[in-house]
Amino acid sequence: MVIKELSLRSVGTHDGSFHADEVTACGLLLLFGLVDREKIVRSREPELLAKCEYVCDVGGVYDPEIKRFDHHQVSYQGDLSSAGMVLLYLRDTGKIDPSTYEFFNRSLVLGVDAHDTGHVTTPMGVCTFSHVIANFVPPQYDAPEEMQNRAFFQALDFVSGHLKRLLERYRYILACKERVEEAMQKNLPYLIFEKAIPWMESFFELEGGKHPALFVIMPSGNHWKLRAIPPSMEERMQMRFPLPAEWAGLRDEELQRVSGIPGAIFCHKGRFISIWKTKDAALKALDETLKGKKR
Repeated sequence: MVIKELSLRSVGTHDGSFHADEVTACGLLLLFGLVDREKIVRSREPELLAKCEYVCDVGGVYDPEIKRFDHHQVSYQGDLSSAGMVLLYLRDTGKIDPSTYEFFNRSLVLGVDAHDTGHVTTPMGVCTFSHVIANFVPPQYDAPEEMQNRAFFQALDFVSGHLKRLLERYRYILACKERVEEAMQKNLPYLIFEKAIPWMESFFELEGGKHPALFVIMPSGNHWKLRAIPPSMEERMQMRFPLPAEWAGLRDEELQRVSGIPGAIFCHKGRFISIWKTKDAALKALDETLKGKKR
């Protein structure tokens, strides 16, 4: 593709094999409406890259003011890949707010950066987002340019879809934040929601680490869920207080017999979540659990 003059809304990146960082960088620019898909140039030719409005992961320059985002040169000693550089640019230029930046960074880009810059060792059997994108690269080392380009755009479409869904999820979390705040204002040892909503991100953003709540009750399909609250977002696989030990792994009639609560369905063996047929049953389960804490 030859561009005769500076092409606005264009982005250049290197040709040949590709990685998650430049695909994600291009995807972010697309998601927030700064470039056009048909104006993506894959080349290492300086003359072509010079005519692109944005350049990612190639060119040996990191300078957000001129929209250049490469991290391979010796002069750059930071931890960002082109993905992290573009995300930071979006925040610093006001294209996204700091909260949106933090969401995308925590949800995806930190991992892409760490993988691309060699700051993470992936355990055997763990497949990361970067591994998934790498699997779009043709297996033939000498794959022709046309095949490489076709694979790149397939990967880009996949990444673009993932980013779009992340943004939709984030916006829904924001839309539910007021309900979370209202529930927290009661300052009770539990939160109750009449509708299933994302609550954890907003809870900890609203200083939930200092809140007394130990459990959340909310609908789960046609049933109700009693879930233990973790100490923090970073420790979300842990819990502040567990469900009763004697409930662990029990189901249906056995859980009903041991708990003494009609409408029992299931208690996870990890004792962080249980499911009940009705809200009233979930509230009784909460009451029994809190009684155990007082003993």
